[in-house]
Formats: sequence, C-alpha cells, structure tokens
Amino acid sequence: MNTNNELIYEGKAKKIFANKNPKEVIIKFKDDATAFNAAKKSTFEGKGELNCFISQTIFKHLINQNIPTHYIHSHSKSSFIAQRVEIIPLEVVVRNTAYGSICKQTNIVPGTIFKDPLIDFYFKDDELNDPLLTIDRILLMNILEQDELILIKELTLKINLILKKFFSNIQIKLVDFKVEFGKNPNGKIVLADEFSPDNCRLWDLKENNGKIESLDKDRFRHDLGDLIEAYSEISNRIKNFISST
Repeated sequence: MNTNNELIYEGKAKKIFANKNPKEVIIKFKDDATAFNAAKKSTFEGKGELNCFISQTIFKHLINQNIPTHYIHSHSKSSFIAQRVEIIPLEVVVRNTAYGSICKQTNIVPGTIFKDPLIDFYFKDDELNDPLLTIDRILLMNILEQDELILIKELTLKINLILKKFFSNIQIKLVDFKVEFGKNPNGKIVLADEFSPDNCRLWDLKENNGKIESLDKDRFRHDLGDLIEAYSEISNRIKNFISST
C-alpha cells in the first residue's frame, strides 16, 4: 500500500485508505477472522485475498443486474477501489432459511424455509451489541427517512433474488446474509461494505449425506476447521462458473 494513502478506518476484517481521488477509497481485506462481536479472534493466511475476489465478483454481478454499489474496480489481490460513502448505521440481514440467532430468539425450528425472505434491521453499535430495531425505531432515531428505508428494503429483496440464483448455479444454498448501505458523494444510496463468506451463510448443495456443510464463517465460529478450504471452494466454483459462461 502506498504510504501516501492515509488510513481512514480499520474494522475487524478490512482497512479503508484514502485514494488520490477524494471521492474514492481503497478497501483492503485483512486475513483476520472474528466472531461473537470480536470475542473470538484468529488469523488465516490468504483469507483477505479470497474475500476480496468473492466480494468483487459479487459486486460486479450485481452492477450488471442494475444494483447500485460502491464498487469501482480492482486495486490488488486483496483490495479494490470504491466510492467514498457515508455508511448508514444499519446492518440489513436477509434470512431465507432459519438458522442461528433467529432460532435462539424464537420457537422457529432450524432449517425452516421461509415462504418469503425475512428482513431484519440491526443498529450498528458495538457498545450496544448491535440491537435489533423495528422500522418505527429506525424512523424515530432519524437514521433514515421512510422513502429511503423503503428503497433499501426493495434493493435488498432484489439482491437476494439475484444472489440466490447466482449461488444456486454453483450448487450453494444462500441461507442468510448481512449487507450494509451507504450514501455516495452524490447522496445516492448504494450497496457498500462487502459480500463474502464472512457475512453470509452458504451451505454446500453437493452430495453430503444429508448433513449441513457450511462454506462460511460458521466454520470458525463453531470450530469446524478448514476455513480457508471452504472459502477456496467458493472461489474456485465461482471461477469455474465464470469461465464456463
């Protein structure tokens, strides 16, 4: 990384640097892995490059499907150039199949397939442990205007449809995922952050004797091992799919 690129922000899995163009940033993916609000930490060599490739591919695919994102172009194996956005302090979680926290918080049985995807909003605040918010609370807190909230929900549902098909093409089930949005220098709401196995649940649809085979960060969360192998499997399937189309 050029020493002239000032570090703007460092998160759990990425660093964001200033770019020559003040309306752009360089997003660099780290090899770090965290879980349970960073209570569990580790480092996996090569993870940053894998997540960068997967995120870039997903962003480019979504852009081709008319989804506005912050992605501009590749920068290195572990970084890309993006629009400089003001992140909206909401984590938007989409659930197609019940698993994880929703099963702990409700009586919904793990593995239940939802007729319609469930969208949950969480307030991005580590000190408050990212609490679940209602739509009324989001409006009361002045995080978004009602029309902006409607737009984000519509975009999220479109993203879900596009990515369910995308992953189905490489024999992976998109169980759930988390996305974030931001406002670019023109004030437009765009998909931001990343889309990688760090922030979604991806289950292998290939023959696995009826067992759930996670290809995502659950391998780290639940000490299943082979995190890099799982991320590499996703990357390789994406590359093979791209080369065959």
